[in-house]
Amino acid sequence: MNAFLGIDFGTSGARATVIGDAGEILAQCRYDFHGEQSAPLWRTALFELIGQIPFALRNVLRAIAIDATSATVLLCDAAGEALCAPLLYNDARAGMEAATLARLAPGSHAATPTSGLAKLLWYQRQPEFANASHFLHQADWLAFQLHGQLGVSDYHNALKSGADPETLDYPAWIKQLPASALLPRIVAPGAAIGPISGRIAHHFALPRDCLVRAGTTDSIAAFLAAGATQPGEAVSSLGSTLVLKLLSAHRVESAPHGVYSHRLGNLWLAGGASNSGGAVLRMFFADAELQSLSRHIDANQPSGLDYYPLLKPGERFPVNDPAYPPRLTPRPNDKALFLHGLLEGIARIEAHGYRLLQELGATPLTSVLSAGGGAHNTAFTTIRARLLGVPVRTAAHAEAAYGSALLARDGTRLLYSGYAK
Repeated sequence: MNAFLGIDFGTSGARATVIGDAGEILAQCRYDFHGEQSAPLWRTALFELIGQIPFALRNVLRAIAIDATSATVLLCDAAGEALCAPLLYNDARAGMEAATLARLAPGSHAATPTSGLAKLLWYQRQPEFANASHFLHQADWLAFQLHGQLGVSDYHNALKSGADPETLDYPAWIKQLPASALLPRIVAPGAAIGPISGRIAHHFALPRDCLVRAGTTDSIAAFLAAGATQPGEAVSSLGSTLVLKLLSAHRVESAPHGVYSHRLGNLWLAGGASNSGGAVLRMFFADAELQSLSRHIDANQPSGLDYYPLLKPGERFPVNDPAYPPRLTPRPNDKALFLHGLLEGIARIEAHGYRLLQELGATPLTSVLSAGGGAHNTAFTTIRARLLGVPVRTAAHAEAAYGSALLARDGTRLLYSGYAK
């Protein structure tokens, strides 16, 4: 028997999934974060997860791949130790640096304060930068803990640090930046980086030839887990926020709309993320209430309400406007009708998002797989199918760690056989 390990580092914790040759789940475990995240905490979580895997499975692990939050980065010395606190995916302190990049970059480059490249320039102004040798994404640094090779990244994580997904390299204007010398070299997700280090193999009773493969971002790992493989197929992640990803034969980019594309083999993964989603529902309803009220909704009929559900002003996609206002009135006395209107409002945002991607040149939508908590609400699924006009199904696997386990098992073949034109 062979086993393959995928590890997912998310915003609230880390998860691990072990699969067999046929993709069957053999083991799952998790580690929850408490308090502020740090590099030592990540390392502890990584080793705790591996230690939780049953000995019999550790003994037959053939490969490992790690996904982590996009644009979470850290500055390291020559030994790979973090020189200061990591900057998380949503850290927006690099506003001044983003403005500098906007002046330097070609028009197609979206310079945002949360991008990895802007954070690298912010690190450059810190005193610790004098001792820096490497700028790594979270997934890069975690994989380094296993294989011991510094300065390697995958082209999904490297995208927000300025990598060009067409050439799989950094463009010339980025290479001219003094800090660019710290950027990691780029390989394909799933590429074999090297065997696990002897020290780690001995400590955890892993085979000496267990491969560590280049990873991906958490959202793309979740897409891989869902199983969409053909142009026109999409995955909607219905969690606290709404994230859309559409597999397309054509690359689409539009900074004004908050749209960008990841390379996926010979295809492109176009998408965007709205600030609407389940967090708005939980502002008004407990989980049990959501379930009971949903049973009283006639999902085949319009609610008659026109909501744009947001927690506060500001939207990213399909409207990119930091001041975009929530629209949550009028509010009826009937709680089920109010929920009906909110679900319909989120579904309209989803439909608008996929229409926008198509207008920008992506392959037209043919079907949607649903992941996240909202995927299990039957009324919501019916409303979404009515507004999207395509079949909507729940993904068989929704955990990002499962997607990374597939990447560990199949390597780059997952991208170039499952996602070929």
